[in-house]
Amino acid sequence: MGQCVTKCKNPSSTLGSKNGERESGSKSHGKRSVVHKDDHGSACGKSSGDILVNGTKKADAAVESSQPPAFSGDTKKDSVSSTEESSLQRIGELFRRYKDEREDAILEEGMERFCNDLCVDPTEFKVLVLAWKFQAATMCKFTRKEFFEGCRAINADSIDGICARFPSLLTEAKQEDKFKDLYRFTFQFGLDSEEGQRSLHREIAIALWKLVFTQNKPPILDQWLHFLIENPSGIKGISRDTWNMFLNFTQVIGPDLSNYSEDEAWPSLFDTFVEWEMERRKKEEETKCVITSSDTEGLCEEQT
Repeated sequence: MGQCVTKCKNPSSTLGSKNGERESGSKSHGKRSVVHKDDHGSACGKSSGDILVNGTKKADAAVESSQPPAFSGDTKKDSVSSTEESSLQRIGELFRRYKDEREDAILEEGMERFCNDLCVDPTEFKVLVLAWKFQAATMCKFTRKEFFEGCRAINADSIDGICARFPSLLTEAKQEDKFKDLYRFTFQFGLDSEEGQRSLHREIAIALWKLVFTQNKPPILDQWLHFLIENPSGIKGISRDTWNMFLNFTQVIGPDLSNYSEDEAWPSLFDTFVEWEMERRKKEEETKCVITSSDTEGLCEEQT
């Protein structure tokens, strides 16, 4: 999504009580039958009260009547299975709407139409969050597996369904542990897997840092990005270690950088940044002093 991001269970309990009543009634009726038949005798030598009209023993009938219907659980399973199947069919229809004609995946053109139907810009934070939930391996691309498993993960099988999930997804992304997972996903997401990249191009890294910190921008971010922009020749790419450690940096080091120590195990690029930023701030203060001094002198001359 390079262009997309940088541009781009027991129902028988009630039945059991009813069956119990019936069973009790049957037993009392059986007793009356036995007393009546004892006067006349039985051809087989057994009381006919033990046998129902259909030839079934009363004890067996009582056991059978106290058990829930054998098909009740199967009906539930069939219902769930039918619902899941219908949902999978809708996901399949949605995927086919945007998939490429030649490749079994949604590519850049299809992704733009997909985002358009979702009423989001391909460069929005929402798209990054969606890609995270889909566990997409490449920018501007959803494979069939990613799309199906992603839709099931967010419990949505339509455009309206996905749109309705955005608020909860954005809230989820604010949680510390979830954001850390999203943040680390973003680095891998920005790599060109086909080229076997192991570090992010500086421009891509800058765009992704701006994007991933949309909801919780750290105070030092602007200065960090300014440093990366102003030093293009000395920064060819951003490694995974540097990317991951920057999140720790924003959480541990204060905006004034006073508690930063080169003796700690920070990437060397952070040492360079802190030195550069402190020097920049020093020059900025000196410039302010000169301007303030000049304004004061001018004011004094006017008063004289």
